[in-house]
Amino acid sequence: MSREFPISLTPPDWLVRNLKPQQAPVNRAAVGRAALAMALPLALGLAAGRPAYGALASMGALSGVIGDTADAYRMRVLNIAVPQLFGAVGVTLGTLVYGHGWYAVAAVTGVALVSGMISTIGAVASVSGLLLLLNCVIGAGLPLPSPWWLAPALLTGGGLLVLALGLLAWPLRAGVPERAAVAATYRRVATLLATAGTDRTEEYEETRRAVTQSLNESYDLILARRARHHGRSPDLTRLLAQLNAITPVIEAAPAAHLAARPLPPQVPEALHRLADAVASGTSTLALPHLPVPTTETARAVDHALRHTAEVVNAPDVDPRGIDDRLGRPAALGIRTARAARNVVLSANSWRYGVRLAVCIGIAQALVSLIPVPRSYWVALTITFVLKPDFGSVFSRALLRALGTVAGLLIAAVVLAEVPLGWWHVPVLFLLAPLIPALTPRGYGYQTAAITPVILILSDVLNHQGTALLVPRLADSLLGCAIALTAGYLLWPESWHTRVGDRLADAVADTAAYVEAAFGPHADPPARARMRRRLYRDLSVIRTEFQRALTEPPPTGRRAAAWWPLVVAVERIVDATTAARVRVRHGAAPPSTAEIAQVTLQLRELSEGVRNAETLIAVRTDLTGPAGSVLEPLRQEVAAARAIASPR
Repeated sequence: MSREFPISLTPPDWLVRNLKPQQAPVNRAAVGRAALAMALPLALGLAAGRPAYGALASMGALSGVIGDTADAYRMRVLNIAVPQLFGAVGVTLGTLVYGHGWYAVAAVTGVALVSGMISTIGAVASVSGLLLLLNCVIGAGLPLPSPWWLAPALLTGGGLLVLALGLLAWPLRAGVPERAAVAATYRRVATLLATAGTDRTEEYEETRRAVTQSLNESYDLILARRARHHGRSPDLTRLLAQLNAITPVIEAAPAAHLAARPLPPQVPEALHRLADAVASGTSTLALPHLPVPTTETARAVDHALRHTAEVVNAPDVDPRGIDDRLGRPAALGIRTARAARNVVLSANSWRYGVRLAVCIGIAQALVSLIPVPRSYWVALTITFVLKPDFGSVFSRALLRALGTVAGLLIAAVVLAEVPLGWWHVPVLFLLAPLIPALTPRGYGYQTAAITPVILILSDVLNHQGTALLVPRLADSLLGCAIALTAGYLLWPESWHTRVGDRLADAVADTAAYVEAAFGPHADPPARARMRRRLYRDLSVIRTEFQRALTEPPPTGRRAAAWWPLVVAVERIVDATTAARVRVRHGAAPPSTAEIAQVTLQLRELSEGVRNAETLIAVRTDLTGPAGSVLEPLRQEVAAARAIASPR
């Protein structure tokens, strides 16, 4: 007879969320590059009688494998080459202070401060700061081969080997990743239209969020390339025009969903055909026969779809008529100066830099006072764990510990059964692909994949075999403990979720969007940028919310309370966009009094969310003319006010 588990044996929700693997496709090309890039240097080192050199180059390749996440070739150059340069500087500084006692402690702590500060600039800067500190710790903790330039050259060479393998197909596939990104956005929008107006509301909302993410990624990819491209590339100009052209279709989707009438199947079918044309770069496509539209919403969808088809089929695009929507990025020099100024003057930059430096300083001082085998692993663990931009510090510490234990089990079998030497090459060839394969699943899975690889390479350098296992576990647990105490528990901001403040900002921006959407002096490009920025901010809030849920109580419980309001604000933005689409296609515009009433309620809601410690329901009566385009919006605002408002 089956029994139910006692409640006390049921794992808490935050632990289940931490351990649950994320669903993500495997990048097979990256898997192949990882196998070759990490096994080849070791094989060459063994063949040359310098296995230590090969192991160092393979370690450098490991950092390149971790950064090999971009599909577009130019982005691969940034994601891999730039961090490698910072890593070369880091290992050089570490080598210069190796064996110098407290000078080494001070130097590594100073590098940690700089690393933490530059990590706040962006994704590439964050990985660059990470590699700067990691390699500095390795250089200060390991006796690397002489002369001083050899270790940086080997580590950087290994990382650049990953980049070289990743760029082999560039001459044959130039532009393919960018076209694939835009085509993927078209296909997601087709799925959105297929669910719009049906009773599959949850599927519709999930697809809309996927559309937002896909659109963000496509714009980031194309606009980043345009910022580095002197003059206007015809291919990029055309892709940007095609990306802009899908925006009216996305705007029409909320109106179609609120109309509660499914669109004809020819509509999503047409978008799928347009996506195929974008992916192949062709411009000779005939749309399938579309039914004659009879409502404002149907006219909006039909008009937007035909405009998209015209842009996709256009053989040439005038670059002067292309709006960059989110704004074309400034020149590289301007952005560099702006980033440097922000790093120096930003309180957040200094706060994170000091936080990381304190933890690294404690670790370096501790291992200087207490003999700890392979002591550099303590600081390495802290560097990986204490990355708030990579996720929850608490969650990463937990997953680091669990992933290390799992990885040590694999490493124990290899170190005990595989003889040192050439047999390590096929083992590395088999284990290295697990890193890009498991990294998308979560940090714990990535740690479990990296740990045996690092230990195998360390064994080549130190010939300690299974004696490496216990020190590695002890150092990892010590590093996690330091990160949790000095980098998490001692900082009150770690205990509070930022969802509420960011949500209040989004509600205030939504009020401004309502005014811009229906005001007498509405600027269409500015309105489009405002809407895109709103959806992007809501996507960030959702990510912040998901991260907060992995925190233990009370932080995770407080974050969960904001979830209904996050959904309510997304629905308000959708209702505003739908109303604007209806007005543009024949519906009567709302009066100034209606607009003022809605914006007033939204601003009151924003202040309530910003000032309230807990969510308090308040009854709100919003009335207006029957049949007004703002009626769905009023209902959504009233629902949001009923969820959260000040006492």
